[in-house]
Amino acid sequence: MSKNAIEIKGLKKVYKGQRGTDDKLALGGIDLAIPRGSMFGLLGPNGAGKSTTINILAGLVNKTAGSASIWGFDIDQNPRNARANIGIVPQELMFDAFFTPREMLEVQAGLYGVPKSERRTDELLKAVHLYDKADAYSRSLSGGMKRRLLVAKALVHNPPVLVLDEPTAGVDIELRQLLWDYVRELHARGTTVVLTTHYLEEAEQLCDTIAIINHGDVVCCEPTEQLLKRIDEKEIVITVSDSLDAIPSPLAAFKTTLRDRHHLAVQISQAHANVGSVLDAVREAGLTITDIATDETDLEDIFLQLTSSAGKAA
Repeated sequence: MSKNAIEIKGLKKVYKGQRGTDDKLALGGIDLAIPRGSMFGLLGPNGAGKSTTINILAGLVNKTAGSASIWGFDIDQNPRNARANIGIVPQELMFDAFFTPREMLEVQAGLYGVPKSERRTDELLKAVHLYDKADAYSRSLSGGMKRRLLVAKALVHNPPVLVLDEPTAGVDIELRQLLWDYVRELHARGTTVVLTTHYLEEAEQLCDTIAIINHGDVVCCEPTEQLLKRIDEKEIVITVSDSLDAIPSPLAAFKTTLRDRHHLAVQISQAHANVGSVLDAVREAGLTITDIATDETDLEDIFLQLTSSAGKAA
């Protein structure tokens, strides 16, 4: 049995052009290995190929080439077992307006062949804070409630892998926190979680491994901590009481920019950081320092660098 929850090898998807239009390459033959028990982030700009990858795993889109397996089951050779081991929360809010949350979960459990004695409908409704809405029509639920109901729906068959495709889109801060608390609880119990999100700070805080996909190709896949070290720079912002019209000559030896008349921003290597030499240069220039702040690299910096460079390469 594979140690990976999901394995993708050479996965390719080409959408055939219609009425004389060119074919659209959505995935260019990607490889991904998502370890069991991980909290895995799959990031990328709109149209990068994230949802196509997820829809292939869900059985909603047919791949053009390559292979994919879920919990050791190939999606082509053992489709029923593969689908039974994954729960997917889609981006779109798709509901039957006349079903109640309880009815919706019961029907979903039935589709997966879960015996009535083993169904966890009330447990799931309580977990996503919708028990008080169990018998209300789905059309009466707010957007955030519908999003949480989709999470419960994805869990009716107790899958070991949960995929969340932009789960907090349109959800307010309080509901987002409730959702993440529950996802962390699931992860602590051993569920493998795969997350796509446009909120990069969420991925940075939640995920132990992050892959970035752009133009149908994986441009990186690394532990989050290692990924954050990719850009070997930090920025020192120095506030001075003096009024500046230009960068003082002692600071010209550094990567310095003048933000305004009282703020200098100096880029230095984190691996060879020497803040002391920067401060010495400021003093040599005869400036009076009133404040110093540092800005560390975050995931957004890396995301923009990798996706923009991939775009230029393409």
